[in-house]
Amino acid sequence: MIGEKQPEQLVQQYPYVFEIDANLDRLVRKIELLSYINPQNIEKEKQRFFASKYTVEPEFKYPKLKFDPYKLHRLFFSQRLERIGDDRLRKLYQDIIYYYANMVQCIETIGKGKNFYYNSLRVYGTPTEKDVQNARFILHFADEPVVSDMEKVFSAEEARRYFESFVQQYNFPLNIRYSTNIAAEAMVSNSTQSLLIKKNTKFSKNQLLTLANHEIGVHLVTTYNGLQQPLKIFSNGLPKNVETQEGLAVFSEYMGGALTLKRLKEIAYRVLAADSLIKGYSFADTFDLIHGQYKLNRDDAFTITLRVHRGGGFTKDRLYLSGLRKIYKRYQREESMDTLLTGKVALEYEETINYLKGLGLAHPLTHKSYSFDQKLNTNKTLDFILNNLK
Repeated sequence: MIGEKQPEQLVQQYPYVFEIDANLDRLVRKIELLSYINPQNIEKEKQRFFASKYTVEPEFKYPKLKFDPYKLHRLFFSQRLERIGDDRLRKLYQDIIYYYANMVQCIETIGKGKNFYYNSLRVYGTPTEKDVQNARFILHFADEPVVSDMEKVFSAEEARRYFESFVQQYNFPLNIRYSTNIAAEAMVSNSTQSLLIKKNTKFSKNQLLTLANHEIGVHLVTTYNGLQQPLKIFSNGLPKNVETQEGLAVFSEYMGGALTLKRLKEIAYRVLAADSLIKGYSFADTFDLIHGQYKLNRDDAFTITLRVHRGGGFTKDRLYLSGLRKIYKRYQREESMDTLLTGKVALEYEETINYLKGLGLAHPLTHKSYSFDQKLNTNKTLDFILNNLK
């Protein structure tokens, strides 16, 4: 663009910002939480739990750390932020260092019960009373009849072909890898720019559309947009980015015509499961709440329970519903989502991102989420629910 500052000029103008940004990038590559939080023996413990009639607490095993947490902490806090003259930039990097340091403590304490749980609370927070009320509100709607689109008939290989076809509308590559150690059916690995597909699992037509809109249409879009930015913090992630990113991803499912009441209920169950941690529920107690009281089938109930109890108590899943509510309200106000797609960013930092754009330290997005322009949802119940979330 004419008049746009080139990175060399920017580096000369903000040398300490780029130096610290590059230092943090080298350090953060080692700490993708999702590569450590997924147990390695899910299927074995699931069979043991079912065989015990849902009474034996699963004993999950986790990957070994590939870094020294103490050394990493020391390197984070050795960054000389006082050299950044601009107060707003300095404050941004201070927030980021605290956020990454908390993430290191999370990873360091995975599998260590309450230690991990309290560290997870610092990063992801806990469901509010309003979140719990919204979840219960969603769950009181009667289930919709099962249609053929919901039958799980597609293999992981067929899912791969579907995603490869879906990504044709975007001009970025799609790296696909199979995995047996993920809690979800598919997920994006930000650090390797890959879409991981769970091996030996079956997918429904609706699920493929949901995952494509969620994982490719938002998570990979923000991954590749972040990589186009002058500063690495856009691809490594700003504090509180999870709520915004997951809110955008579920909103993409809605706009792409993939969101169902069943899926919305799954997100509501996750809030109640996360809330059960605060009440001191064990794995078996949470499973009983979802399967015994709410009558969700045992496989789905196990997955939801696993997601919140892994590591020792992981509250990330509570953010999907609150994130969706915030993004949907923004959509109702007809506000642009573009800034929120410029990388792994958060609503709370929108003003700061616009400030960075004014300095030439952030660019407009390269890739858009195509579902946001489609409005393919035809389910009136979903509209009613989303319009009435508190």
